[in-house]
Amino acid sequence: MTRNRTEELEGTTLNVYLHVIKKGKPVGPRDVMKAVNLSSPSVAYRHLQKLEELGYLQKNDYGEYIAKNKARVKGYTWFGRRLIPAMWRYSFVFLAILIVETFVLAIHFHVETYEFKVFFLLLMLITGLALTVFTVEGFLQNRRKQGIKD
Repeated sequence: MTRNRTEELEGTTLNVYLHVIKKGKPVGPRDVMKAVNLSSPSVAYRHLQKLEELGYLQKNDYGEYIAKNKARVKGYTWFGRRLIPAMWRYSFVFLAILIVETFVLAIHFHVETYEFKVFFLLLMLITGLALTVFTVEGFLQNRRKQGIKD
């Protein structure tokens, strides 16, 4: 029987899955064991089987596993074969807003009033702070993900 596909991937199973995705080609239990620092090939095999049962991996004719579907990992977004923190999406949005605000201020700087300039500088400060917060949170989230692998 297959398990519910909404089951959360975490811990060693997540690390095994990320290794298979990052590798981009078929992998066997020994390769996974070495890459994820597992105690034996049978432990790696069990995690590979679990991912196959969940529908994320597929076994080929040679007994190696390849990625079948991309799993949803809470708090992260897929960017090609990389898993990036969702916070970075928001950072990119605020970066785009900050660029537009800078452009608007540059165009209107010589023709607008002092109040307009102060307002826009405050707006840019708030946008810059939001950009900083989301970027830092993304780096911290990424560090926690890296900590899982070690």
